[in-house]
Amino acid sequence: MNIQLKEIASVTMTLFATIDVLGAVPVIIDLQKKAGKIESGKASLIAMLLMVVFLFIGDHLLNMIGIDIASFAVAGSVIIFLIGLEMVVGMKIFHEETFHTVSIVPLAFPLIAGAGTMSTLLSLKTQFDNWNIVAAIVINVVFVFIVLKNTYRIELLLGSKGLAIIRKAFGLILLAMAIKLLKVNIML
Repeated sequence: MNIQLKEIASVTMTLFATIDVLGAVPVIIDLQKKAGKIESGKASLIAMLLMVVFLFIGDHLLNMIGIDIASFAVAGSVIIFLIGLEMVVGMKIFHEETFHTVSIVPLAFPLIAGAGTMSTLLSLKTQFDNWNIVAAIVINVVFVFIVLKNTYRIELLLGSKGLAIIRKAFGLILLAMAIKLLKVNIML
């Protein structure tokens, strides 16, 4: 175990940008309205477990079932695309009756621990010590938990018009991210 604060800081910032929980606030608020409740602790814990498990066995697991990283990323990009499309044009793809509470799908996966995050973890694994990556995952998940616990306050702060504007803008960003992820991984 080679714990280095510089590595932890670097990986934390990379994962923070990839997870982009602040950018996902409009999606989270929308999911909360559909489901009525976000299980922030459960979503955070499951996202953390998914990331840590994928860090250690992700490449082997995907190879074992015959899926390459690019195909995994393409599948995640399709889900992200659908969420973004729903935000921008207002069409319902994920119907309310399928949600009782929001914790695993689509919050923990693919919104928090999605294909982009998983692919990033596999890339970081080639450059940094696994335990420094785990520490960075924990730091990011604590921040995610804080954001999830405070979506009501964030919603009050932004108001309905502010949320609508941010929702459309971040929906467009999600669409662009999905298309970029799709484009990069189809070309591999």
